Amino acid sequence: MSRELISKKTRNEFREYLTGWVVRQIEMEFDAAGIACRSDYSPNLSGVRRSLVEQYYASLDFSNWNDVMKLLAVYENVLESASQGNTASFSDLCKWLRKDGFEFTNGRIVSLSRTASLSQAKHIAVEFSANYMSDQIARMEQSVETDPALAVGSAKELVETCCKTILKDRNQIAAENLELSQLVKATLKELRLLPDDIPDKAKGAETIKRLLSNLATVTQGLAELRNLYGSGHGKDGRSRGLRPRHAKLAVGAATALTVFLFETHRESEKPTTVPTTDSK
Repeated sequence: MSRELISKKTRNEFREYLTGWVVRQIEMEFDAAGIACRSDYSPNLSGVRRSLVEQYYASLDFSNWNDVMKLLAVYENVLESASQGNTASFSDLCKWLRKDGFEFTNGRIVSLSRTASLSQAKHIAVEFSANYMSDQIARMEQSVETDPALAVGSAKELVETCCKTILKDRNQIAAENLELSQLVKATLKELRLLPDDIPDKAKGAETIKRLLSNLATVTQGLAELRNLYGSGHGKDGRSRGLRPRHAKLAVGAATALTVFLFETHRESEKPTTVPTTDSK
């Protein structure tokens, strides 16, 4: 079962804050975010407002990034309102949201990982129904600061999952024993992204070829970093391990590569079929 991205505790805290709003105001916020109300659901709670919020909650999958983004849009407006009134309530709501890995800043709720392309990777995971990839992204977000070795291991796994998902989507089965660099090369070949696939007469051909060649270097670096310090291997007991800045580098490289490969896969002329099962 996938991890819930917004905890029940955080949801309950926001629900309790909304008991101070008028019913129509609550309805307008959730409706504007495209969240359906499960009027057939009868929560075992007292109060019209509590029940109403839970009926909206009941239509959401809190492990699904698409649903969570809708809820965060509601929470942004709730926090904006709270910031103008009860300071204690505002601080309390922000505290619980922060425990889930989010921060309210400049009127928006953002991920605490602050990795530039991570939000794009989340959208891609949702689009391709790759729930396993969503779990890997969540692990990276949570562990960048607290467990850099786990973040590095998850970054490597993200690229592996990305490549296997794309190849499966194109009816190409990758051998189980492929190294990461070989898996990426097979994906580049299928997407016609190998340097040799770029016509010499194309504008900026040399630059494009050089960038594509560097992809192999990036993935090899991820594999080596993971082997040395990542979560998948035992280490010398005296090893000092990685720092968060190293994990951010690995996560940034992995997510940038994942976004590039998936966007190429999606935009290519070859028809695609969205997978119905998770790819590992």
